Amino acid sequence: MKRFLKNPFPGMNPWLEGYWGDVHTKLTTYSCDAIQHALPGGLQARVEEYLAVEEQFGSASSSSRRISPDISVLQSAVYPESRSPTATVAIDNAEEPFVFRRQSEPQTLRNIQIIDVKAGRRVVTVIEFLSPANKTVRGRQHYQKKQRELIEASINVVEIDLLRRGEWVIAADEVDYPVHCRGPYRICVTRAGTLDEGEAYPASYGFPLPRVRIPLRKDDADIRLPLQELLNQSYENGRYGEDFDYDLPPDIPLEPVDEKMVHEFLSQ
Repeated sequence: MKRFLKNPFPGMNPWLEGYWGDVHTKLTTYSCDAIQHALPGGLQARVEEYLAVEEQFGSASSSSRRISPDISVLQSAVYPESRSPTATVAIDNAEEPFVFRRQSEPQTLRNIQIIDVKAGRRVVTVIEFLSPANKTVRGRQHYQKKQRELIEASINVVEIDLLRRGEWVIAADEVDYPVHCRGPYRICVTRAGTLDEGEAYPASYGFPLPRVRIPLRKDDADIRLPLQELLNQSYENGRYGEDFDYDLPPDIPLEPVDEKMVHEFLSQ
């Protein structure tokens, strides 16, 4: 019976997909903590902040509803005049996204205002770790409605899809997405104001997940989200190594093309 107290894969561990509720919670919390102290002055990271979305179709009528991203980066109502020395994280050239052209959908909402529950706070960036519920037929429709509202409101959207099963839901058509970044996992960044362009990262089992560039305000340098470190931390803190029997297949079966590579890592 093969058991590993540390993640035996350089990248994503497909056995974790079967425990996604717990893994999702850990990744969301750890990611929020990881970027919190790297944010420039005036920005804060919050988990599951509910946002009021007001849709205005002219002066006569309007409607509103509430949406909840996994992680949102908020801008304070009052901008500080100076930033702390730890305001930004240095960018290296080890992991750069692949920029691709995407076809933006026609805008269906004429005027969107996204406001935090606490008045006067503007949302700058949203980070989404996709869940199985986002990738069902019905869940996909709900998620993509929220997705469109965020993008049309000029909010940066970072989508991290570490689930092989389910519908394609990220904010780019599959035909536009770089072929070498399509699977088995996907990471996509849509920057505010660039509806015809996206950034994609390859993600798999056999190489480390990237340190994803997180865009902020227009004049801020990007910060990095160390995704592989956070995944490994989730694996160890969740003590999944005591649970997983790697002699048995994962809950979500591997594609035949991936089985050989996966078993090679486990046999080392």
